[in-house]
Amino acid sequence: MASTKLHTSILSAFLLGAGSVVNGLSFTIPSSAPASASGELDAAPVGVSFEFFAFPEYFEQLPLTNSCLGRLQDAMGTNPPIRIGGTTQDRATYNASLASAVSYSVDSPDDAPETLTFGDPYMELAASYEGTVTLGLNRRLDNISNTIAAAKVAKSKIANLYAIELGNEPNFFTSSDPIAEGQTWTATLDAESQVSWQASVSSGLGGETEFTQAGVFFGLGSFEVTNLAPKEEDTDSTQYVRSFCHHYYPQSASTADLDELMSHEEIVEGVAEYQDQVTAAQNLSKDFVFGETNSATGGGGGISPTFGAGLWILDYVMQATILGVKQLFFHQGTIGNCPYCWWDEAANAPFYGAYTAALALSGASKIAQLDAGDSRFAAYAIYDSNDEPARVLLYNSEYYTSGTRSSVNVTLSGISALTVTALRLTGAAATTIVGDGAITVAGQTFANGTCALEGTKDTETTEITAGQATFTVQASEALLIYV
Repeated sequence: MASTKLHTSILSAFLLGAGSVVNGLSFTIPSSAPASASGELDAAPVGVSFEFFAFPEYFEQLPLTNSCLGRLQDAMGTNPPIRIGGTTQDRATYNASLASAVSYSVDSPDDAPETLTFGDPYMELAASYEGTVTLGLNRRLDNISNTIAAAKVAKSKIANLYAIELGNEPNFFTSSDPIAEGQTWTATLDAESQVSWQASVSSGLGGETEFTQAGVFFGLGSFEVTNLAPKEEDTDSTQYVRSFCHHYYPQSASTADLDELMSHEEIVEGVAEYQDQVTAAQNLSKDFVFGETNSATGGGGGISPTFGAGLWILDYVMQATILGVKQLFFHQGTIGNCPYCWWDEAANAPFYGAYTAALALSGASKIAQLDAGDSRFAAYAIYDSNDEPARVLLYNSEYYTSGTRSSVNVTLSGISALTVTALRLTGAAATTIVGDGAITVAGQTFANGTCALEGTKDTETTEITAGQATFTVQASEALLIYV
């Protein structure tokens, strides 16, 4: 953990004003993962969630989908996992006779459909993806035979099927929804419903076990894994569960604040609220994931397409994996009406943060936080499969928009190499969006139309003296150092 001297230095850094360069911040890189480090990391912690009705359009009509997923694969060394679900999964009915992947109508292209059907081509499209797939199916409409029929097709066609979700965000079920049968929908009723449906779907699948991603709750409240897990255990239903999940959106689109979103302190506090949920899953030897997440609800707000939102993603992924979250699935909503989406005709600013997070955790076994989490500055040590330090990530979350840009000098010690290289994630400002200002990772950008990295790669090289070196990180910037 960071020393008192470090906390004082950081405080001084942000009291000195814009344009100041602060010396004196220092971290020692532990030679092996400390006790405070994460558990074993997943090989692909950075995942993508697609809104159910829009999923076919992403893969059939938006060329950047496969291209940008390919960039994440390049960064992580394995295909990113995908989850298909969201609000419209609980409006969707399977139709075995449907010749198209999905069928619906909307008044405006910006709208999500109130009802829709999907057919076998939908499953075939999901099956064409080479990474793991989690598929959300309907529970709200209380048509379990239809959901079982869909689950059977999913199991038979999707070779990389990781799990099936039975319903989406039951927090929002109401007495008028068919599943509620006129009753007020409570966490107790939902837990009973979840375990009952799990048993029925298992039977329909020939006794399948560990097939469902349970919970699928929005935020925290009475609908929590901590309340569902005991019900699963008491009814011997844990055999059906492969993972538990919550959905996490730190802000509302209507009241979003970018300064707060990207603040390291705020990120630490927000993620820590899920510790009990992670522990409840782990106590049953199950993984916990953020099955749907992004910067702000409702497709995101004005903050969501910014470079600052990309920096939030980078720090948020680090915090979540330290907490024990195995994977995070960043939601992609209605095409053309989705400020937080990572790509459309171009790779958007948040994708730069996601790509850097994938680079940081590529092949990693553990990650440890070196700072105390109570300031604007973050430092992480990332360990390889031999439990040796492989990378260090530095993040200066001070909010920068214009004028003279402050920076912080950080001395790292415990480096065994003679020289190290680093990649810098930077942008013109926290508020910058693609097309309105420069955003680069190692001096490169993602090309419009292809998502290919273009430009000359700028790898910064630093000499090491007596195991130490000093690095400068500007406000609203991150540095990934290969040690």
